[in-house]
Amino acid sequence: MRDLLKIIFISLFIFGLHLLKAETPQNYIYTSSGDLQKIEKLITRKDIGGVQIVYNWRSLETAKDIYDFSRIEKDLEYLTHLNRKLFIQLQDRFFEPKARYVPDYILNEKEFTGGLVPQFDNPGENKPVGNGWVTQQWNPAVQQRFQKLIGELAKKFDGKIQGINLPETAIDIDMKRDKTGFSCDTYFQAELDNLKFARSAFKKSYVLQYVNFFPCEWDNDHKYMSRLFEFAKENNVGVGGPDIVPNKNAQMKNSYPFFNKYKGNLPLVAMAVQEPTLTYKNPKTKKPFTKEEFVEYAENYLGVNIIFWSVESPWLKNS
Repeated sequence: MRDLLKIIFISLFIFGLHLLKAETPQNYIYTSSGDLQKIEKLITRKDIGGVQIVYNWRSLETAKDIYDFSRIEKDLEYLTHLNRKLFIQLQDRFFEPKARYVPDYILNEKEFTGGLVPQFDNPGENKPVGNGWVTQQWNPAVQQRFQKLIGELAKKFDGKIQGINLPETAIDIDMKRDKTGFSCDTYFQAELDNLKFARSAFKKSYVLQYVNFFPCEWDNDHKYMSRLFEFAKENNVGVGGPDIVPNKNAQMKNSYPFFNKYKGNLPLVAMAVQEPTLTYKNPKTKKPFTKEEFVEYAENYLGVNIIFWSVESPWLKNS
């Protein structure tokens, strides 16, 4: 009898360890298309499960209704050969003055009113990097074309890629000078509509929305954040974000409390440690956050399942 109890106890203990291991966030690499062979040693590490790759709109739709998915096909084939998964990030906003990566017809045809609007970006703890651009998703003509791209991607890759993620919700534009019909409510609704469309188009792969801030909102005072997270829960949508910064005040007044509130109730939570994220310092140690500090906060407070790590992460570079 004692031997039997001993066996049961050991079995339960081992099972518990497996559960703990399963709950630990998986490590993925965050990179750009075309860089895979250069970082193959990182990708094939035993503690790396896959790669998140950023593809901008212009690279995928080279002219109106002319789609070129060869980069994704090549990357998917390469990663599949290495037994690694692919997460694609469809990018419609850009953080450099010359980065206007939408198709020419979006920039030039009258109905799209220029396609882009300027925005200012101040990532990490470095000085501002200058003007960038965001696509006018609140313009129905622009949004229709963006959703068509999502639909074409779904036809080709649904069930083949692990997931698709839509970019962060934060934008910072000059609303006083805007002449494109922007409002905070129309922007929020446009983001939600794109998410609904992506969820309906992709039946098998994960759909993930990056959410950090909404223009005009602080501490959920417009109920944008609460509405998005509730939609995600009700519609089997994953949620994530571009930065894991433990206890950062701005994030704590926006998305982070909702990650905590919905912990365990979403199909996927996947967040990134990108280059700007690495510049943040722990106020207690006065040093950049360590891998262990990122992971502990991601797992225990945010409920993260996957972390997309920049190739510049010290633990990857030094090991």
